[in-house]
Amino acid sequence: MILDLFAGPGGWSRALHVLGVRDVGLEWDPWACRTRAAAGQVTIRCDVARYPAWPFLGRTRGVIGSPPCQAWSMAGKRLGLLDQPLVHAAVADLAAGRDTRARLLAACRDERSLLAAEPMRYLYALNTVGEPDWVAMEEVPDVLPLWRQYAAVLRGWGFSAWCGILNAADFGVPQTRRRAILLASRVRTAQPPAPTHSQLAEPESLFGPGRARWVSMAEALGWGATDRPVPTVCAGGGPGGGPEPFPSGSRKTLSDARERGTWVPRPDGVVLPSRREGAGWAARHGTRNNRPAEAHRWSWSLRSNNQANATIRPLDEPAGTLFFGHRANECTWVAEPATPSATAAGTNAPAVPEPIRITAREAGLLQTFPADYPWAGNKGQVFGQIGNAVPPLLAGHLLAPHLNVTLAPDDFTLAA
Repeated sequence: MILDLFAGPGGWSRALHVLGVRDVGLEWDPWACRTRAAAGQVTIRCDVARYPAWPFLGRTRGVIGSPPCQAWSMAGKRLGLLDQPLVHAAVADLAAGRDTRARLLAACRDERSLLAAEPMRYLYALNTVGEPDWVAMEEVPDVLPLWRQYAAVLRGWGFSAWCGILNAADFGVPQTRRRAILLASRVRTAQPPAPTHSQLAEPESLFGPGRARWVSMAEALGWGATDRPVPTVCAGGGPGGGPEPFPSGSRKTLSDARERGTWVPRPDGVVLPSRREGAGWAARHGTRNNRPAEAHRWSWSLRSNNQANATIRPLDEPAGTLFFGHRANECTWVAEPATPSATAAGTNAPAVPEPIRITAREAGLLQTFPADYPWAGNKGQVFGQIGNAVPPLLAGHLLAPHLNVTLAPDDFTLAA
């Protein structure tokens, strides 16, 4: 079997499915487990830190590990960086067969930090029976020093090992998501996959095959470069969507009332107050009585969060790293006039459309999940799963060599 520790909603599993293989995922989050079940993935719901390794001895071909990144991510408090010496100590002890996790965990500032050491507990147990054949691990860039420690241990056990930082955009993912990767193998030289894309297209030459230009959000979503996203609004919700008062699937779209690629204002006098902002929204933004009836074209970009230093990328580029978890990390589509005529002064000048929250379908596509991937849970639970997942397309490039499978360009369909 292939053992997938901290399996999440199935980023690695989706890649393995495309490559014609299945894994057994260990996952604690109930909604991620429901997503995996709906996607037909084999899952053991458990605490990875408490589940024994002995059931997998003598039957494990590969081990995958993507420990939770919240303790290390730039989107959080990053207490994992302060706990890093304790995590290194835990890895060293587990690699020698000593379990000091309880003592070290008591000293951690974030209890999730020590989860990054858990794969070593499984690897040590499996190594006693000469398993696995290969290992693939993924985390945020700040975990790279820990992966170097893992690599040194694995080399001592007879593995070839490589670790480094890879940009998902270099492998066709419409997102410049940088991740620390560890690859190790007993049966082949461990090395990173060859990039298939680059920021600028590179023609084929005597020095090697060419590389396509990075995949843009517009390409992945099936939009033209100036198309607006399809805005969504809940009953009573605001122009940005607002908190969702109904179960997933109950939201109504405004796409029937607006031509794709243009912005057609609502009829005069119509105000859609935000449930999040309350009645003060109308006072701040007005009632749009002066908006013209004709359509105007806008250029749309994706803003990665609500903070002042948020990454903002136009549709003809890949997204920045998608991460979710709290309101400050909400991704929104923002607009600006695409033509000089749209900025003309006077009473007939069009008002800039309000930001529109990204939908789960759009976020999933930007992570290279299928458009119909069966996400389970409410909006917050679904976005949390999407943000924490490994992009399946990146995972496919990492896993294909270990499985002796060639990844075809059309194996992952991005646009619906």
